[in-house]
Amino acid sequence: MNAEAKETPKSKPHLVVPPGALVILPLRNTVLFPATVMPLVVGRPPSLQAVEEAVRQQFPVGFVSQRDPKIESPQPKDLYSVGTAADVLRMFGLPDGQRQIIVQGRQRFGIGEFLETDPFLIARVTMVEEKVPPTKEFEARILHLRQEASKALSLLPEPMNELIAMIERIEDPLSLIDVIASTLDLPPNEKQEILETFDPESRAQRVSEKLARQIELLELSKKIGEETKESMDKTQRQYFLREQLKAIQKELGEEDGKSEEVEELRKKIYEAKMPPEIEKEALRELSRLERIPEMAAEYSSLRTYFDWLLELPWSVFTKEEIDLPKAREILDADHYDLEKVKKRIIEFLAVRKLMPQGKSPILCLVGPPGVGKTSLGQSIARAMNRKFVRQSLGGVHDEADIRGHRRTYIGALPGNIIQGIRKAGSRNPVFMLDEIDKLSASFHGDPSAALLEVLDPAQNATFQDHYLGLPFDLSQVLFIATANVLDTIPGPLRDRMEILELPGYIEEDKLAIAKGYLVPRQIAENGLKDSEIYFTDEAIREIIRSYTREAGVRQLERELGAVCRSVATRVAEGLKEPITIDAESIPAYLGPPKFINEIALRTSLPGVATGLAWTPVGGDILFVEATKMPGDGKLILTGQLGEVMKESAQAALSLVKSRAGMLGIDAGLFRQNDVHIHIPAGAIPKDGPSAGVTLFVALVSLLTGRRISKDVAMTGEISLRGLVLPVGGIKEKVLAAKRAGISCVLLPELNRKDLEEVPTLPRGGIRFEFLRTVDDALLLALESDAPADSVRNEQSAAQLNP
Repeated sequence: MNAEAKETPKSKPHLVVPPGALVILPLRNTVLFPATVMPLVVGRPPSLQAVEEAVRQQFPVGFVSQRDPKIESPQPKDLYSVGTAADVLRMFGLPDGQRQIIVQGRQRFGIGEFLETDPFLIARVTMVEEKVPPTKEFEARILHLRQEASKALSLLPEPMNELIAMIERIEDPLSLIDVIASTLDLPPNEKQEILETFDPESRAQRVSEKLARQIELLELSKKIGEETKESMDKTQRQYFLREQLKAIQKELGEEDGKSEEVEELRKKIYEAKMPPEIEKEALRELSRLERIPEMAAEYSSLRTYFDWLLELPWSVFTKEEIDLPKAREILDADHYDLEKVKKRIIEFLAVRKLMPQGKSPILCLVGPPGVGKTSLGQSIARAMNRKFVRQSLGGVHDEADIRGHRRTYIGALPGNIIQGIRKAGSRNPVFMLDEIDKLSASFHGDPSAALLEVLDPAQNATFQDHYLGLPFDLSQVLFIATANVLDTIPGPLRDRMEILELPGYIEEDKLAIAKGYLVPRQIAENGLKDSEIYFTDEAIREIIRSYTREAGVRQLERELGAVCRSVATRVAEGLKEPITIDAESIPAYLGPPKFINEIALRTSLPGVATGLAWTPVGGDILFVEATKMPGDGKLILTGQLGEVMKESAQAALSLVKSRAGMLGIDAGLFRQNDVHIHIPAGAIPKDGPSAGVTLFVALVSLLTGRRISKDVAMTGEISLRGLVLPVGGIKEKVLAAKRAGISCVLLPELNRKDLEEVPTLPRGGIRFEFLRTVDDALLLALESDAPADSVRNEQSAAQLNP
């Protein structure tokens, strides 16, 4: 037969280990001690080959622990330098191809050098020779160690009686130390330290210390277990069983949804990039959530808290894009006039562009309703490319609406500030606090006081909402407040804001706003096209004069909308021709005029004067009517007047009496007649000292029979010496005079400087006269003496044509 016809299988060469060397097998997460028997599972191919050769040739193997158990193919540098030589007693095959071996430790050794690394490790070693110290101290320590080991084993939940008996039978002190060390519940690195302690006395002391600590923990655990068992009620038993169920499910790979939810929350916390102290607190609360049963009431409350916490933009910023020419274009496109306000906004944007990290000022836009305060905030946000969020404060009377409720309350929520930031989704939005003058205090607290921290650039970097219980940085938020009046805003809050006043509009302004903004918007909102309807300028002027009386343009837009709706109805019915709206056709759409110029009618008789008043919604004209009747000198006041205005009327009458001779008034008139002063629109409360001049001129007109010019309106406080004192609201009063068609306005001399605040356009067509004394007012307001029959004829005409 040919020898090459069939090749016999080659047998594996026998492993040859030089004298003084050992095959080294790495261990993961465990340490083998001399004199101990330990089961091990071998799975690495090189280790399996070495074990099989050791069993076949019956030579010892060196077991050394890995420094890092994650390394799959450890090299010499990955192993400790001290291990244990052991005999492989038995070997079993496992279904997955691995081997389970039973080994018995023999002796410590130290690795000198590695001779082979492939296919397995072979190292030259030095065996550690040990002797029992012949001292009584060592003997006493061994006795104590034996007793403590038995005590520790007896404290376990299931006492290990066989191990206790084995420890009692061990006579060799060195073997006893190693066996006890192998039973300790210690990390592998600490067990390795004990293995590397060659001195028997030091090793015994170290094992004794570790054993004492373990006994202390076991005793404490046993005590806690006994106390818990005694005090465990039904809820605690359910919790304990639930925790056991969770542990069982975890072992079976059937973890419940709560664990997944907690891990998802932990991931979101890290992704939110919170400040370190906030993240630390959030993780602490998360650990609380993990311990709370899902059925507990506190669980849902804490879960809601995490929803709010994680939805806040802790690290989300909107990138600013400040282009000053574009910002001017946006402001001009969105708002007519308001040059002073626009100039201040452009200045703010310029400073912001030069110093992006600077603190944002708190702007407060003050003006009557309908002048564009809220829409101005939206334009600022567009000009800065920031998010815009608006929060109305009208009617807010609870401090918790600003700072939030504490989490101890059921249904607690954060305050409006944090809710607005969450809605914006950015750390640096434009935040509008609308109607800040409508805040009101109650027994729930003062919300304006809670706003002090929010609106202070030096403090709001650490604003703390009661619900969150954590500081939130508001320093990058641009707060813009709006108000109709300043008087109701508390002083400390007003001091934190920069006031920008928006005056009311005159007729020319309203015409331009209507043509550029309101008419196109109403045409679009009512489904019309520009080719189907056209408003003439005179039509818009007619609506402004006869159907609206306001500082803003909201009512004007409503009336324009009413006209557009009427036209839309006709278009929907099939009308094809375009419709032109002129002044003559307005009553057909809006009905008869709602307002007429009643100045000429009101002042056609002596005793009627036109005053100027300030109201929360802008300036207005005010008529003061005086008449006399037989009586005994009483002063009658009607028209729902406040105390200050009543005192002004009394002062005006006293001043007239004191100057009766100079004015040509018979002193007997005061004793034989009562004087009645009435200010119409009696349902509207009126107060303030600024009608003093008007009251005085009306009384003089009544008692002298001289009429007051219908083109003159006046304002000013008077003193008993006849001086005219300054008053407030000059800008609003001048705008009201312009709207009413007044051609001459009398102002106190001390208010001359305030006229500079009035825009140039409204001042056109008005003659301003400045008063030092009431004599100046009489000279400018009273007409020359009129014939009696002329006055009677005008009285009759006024009665026939009211």
